[in-house]
Amino acid sequence: MRSPKMENLVLAESAKLVADWEARRHRYDGLIYFMGWMDGSDFLPLYIGKTETFGKGDRNLSANLRNLKSDRSKFARWGDNYSYHIGDLSACVLPDHSETKRTAKYHAWADTLFVPGTLRLKRPVYFWAKAWDHDDAGIWEELGPTRLAFLEYLLIGVAGLTSPHLLNREGIGR
Repeated sequence: MRSPKMENLVLAESAKLVADWEARRHRYDGLIYFMGWMDGSDFLPLYIGKTETFGKGDRNLSANLRNLKSDRSKFARWGDNYSYHIGDLSACVLPDHSETKRTAKYHAWADTLFVPGTLRLKRPVYFWAKAWDHDDAGIWEELGPTRLAFLEYLLIGVAGLTSPHLLNREGIGR
């Protein structure tokens, strides 16, 4: 489940995206987020992802960002429905879900996050998110402004070299 602190962060950062979209400024590409563990003062990424501001239509607001205060089914990709992180992880760790909803990706999440045979986390899980302005510089400032889609792959690529538990399946060599 999502913690109240995580939900508040997603709501606050997503509100920036929605307000920008409603004002038709289109400065924000979307939301970048990390899930991970702490190892002393070091953050160990487990998953890096994004939610883009625009949906699949003609510059419409993404369904992943609509009505987040009242509808947690999509919740900026961390929703309770299937095809969303919490919903698909739940299908792998909770009873009464169809076997067809239990994917290899989220079995890997479950194996990494939970003590086998329990619903107890192996370690506390941390979450961070930021509304990404298209003028923000990414991890290599000399590249200048970095678009969200490129940033996500840069971060996954670097994390794939440094974090042995990274759960991303795209963007890293295996």
